[in-house]
Amino acid sequence: MRRVSLPPALMARDLTQAYGSLQVLRGVGLDVAQGEVVAVTGPSGSGKSTLLHLLGGLDTPQGGEVWWAGERVDTLGTQVRAARRAGQLGLVFQHHYLLDDLSVLDNVLIPCRLSGRGDEARARDLLARVGLGGREADLPGVLSGGERQRVAVARALAARPAAVLADEPTGSLDRANAQAVAALLVALAREEAAGVLLVTHDERLARHADRTLHLLDGQFTDAAPDFA
Repeated sequence: MRRVSLPPALMARDLTQAYGSLQVLRGVGLDVAQGEVVAVTGPSGSGKSTLLHLLGGLDTPQGGEVWWAGERVDTLGTQVRAARRAGQLGLVFQHHYLLDDLSVLDNVLIPCRLSGRGDEARARDLLARVGLGGREADLPGVLSGGERQRVAVARALAARPAAVLADEPTGSLDRANAQAVAALLVALAREEAAGVLLVTHDERLARHADRTLHLLDGQFTDAAPDFA
């Protein structure tokens, strides 16, 4: 039987971005395969946040291309790209960004309702898998910081995204909770065959990745980063 080659979950080609005279990204490219975990590390000001915004379709690159699961998205209009993002990408940030007036279950269901992918049964299953089974009706305000970030992980995977973008996803947690949440995110994403891009200062978090890319002065380098 002929093996079908799957497109990368996330792909960028020759991304460039400048703000005034400041060149932030200088021809950056990467591939994240389905089920692969890639960490991007680098010092403050190296371009990590800009790269994440471009890969997530939150901003449009001045040059280069961004692809999600085989579809080029940087050329799409803002509204079309936002609709694609709801179904193709899961997002986890340092802050959980849960809606305080919605239950835990309803928070997890947000990307499902926006994209038409996933359902309540899946949301409940993901909550059970992150250790929050039986807490579906709770409001975020009664959860600990680690529990809220676990809800954010479940929400990121609820619509069966091709890729998950995680921006310092454990930065607000203590060491024990950070390790637990990172391990959950990576394990669940691999089970779901979602590509994961971890942007982090935390060397411990980067160790969960299959490979690490070091960003310095807007370009990937082989040099080990200075995390200052």
